[in-house]
Amino acid sequence: MSRRSLSTLAGSALALFLAAALTACATPTDPGSAPTPSASGGASDDMGGDIELDAAWLDNGRMIGIVTEGSSTCVPTAGEATYADGVLEVELVDPPADTACTRDLVPRVTLVGVPEGVDPTQTLEIRVTGETYMGDTDLDGVAGLDPSGETEYLPSAGWTGDDGQFVILTWGSSSCVPEVEGVTAADSEVTVTFVTPPADQVCTMDMAPRGTLVQVDGLDDDSEAFAILTGGEFDNIRIPIVGND
Repeated sequence: MSRRSLSTLAGSALALFLAAALTACATPTDPGSAPTPSASGGASDDMGGDIELDAAWLDNGRMIGIVTEGSSTCVPTAGEATYADGVLEVELVDPPADTACTRDLVPRVTLVGVPEGVDPTQTLEIRVTGETYMGDTDLDGVAGLDPSGETEYLPSAGWTGDDGQFVILTWGSSSCVPEVEGVTAADSEVTVTFVTPPADQVCTMDMAPRGTLVQVDGLDDDSEAFAILTGGEFDNIRIPIVGND
């Protein structure tokens, strides 16, 4: 498919899937402690008061990954996002109340399109609201980010405020989100190996943003770190991890 055809297809679907992008947790769950499903929907049944938030710049500042904690199978989606007076306000929306959610408590990422007027080179205050969400965090600006122009639908990565944690943004089928198999660090490079999907896997033919959360330790210099994406649909793709952890 030509870049012009791919861009046309992806552009028509971007607005829909920014609010519905599926996410994947980067650290594999221990099979011996697998969570049990709960019939009570909602990712934050036990959550009260302000919540802890982290965030990362993605796609050259066109997008932000907001990290919350809750059920790994009931990740909130981004509702309305508005920007005024240096503050980005985002509504997080839980799945329907009758959704069966696992009772684990893990970090997970929600992708948010950045409204016009936000300068990713400057510190941004983020306020999150929702039926079960209320909190705020500051996201440091990153020199060189430029959200002008259209996305090129290429992978990108950004550090959150939590040590060793970063978000990877990839583009592809919303029903076939990449799953991390392993993470290793050497010098200033992080190799993220993705699971090879089964040959008979059926994926929707859409182009959606997918967020993957990764945890890594042992980097020599996180300010100039790179992620190497390999395995699955990735063939040793090298991308910078922007910001500082």
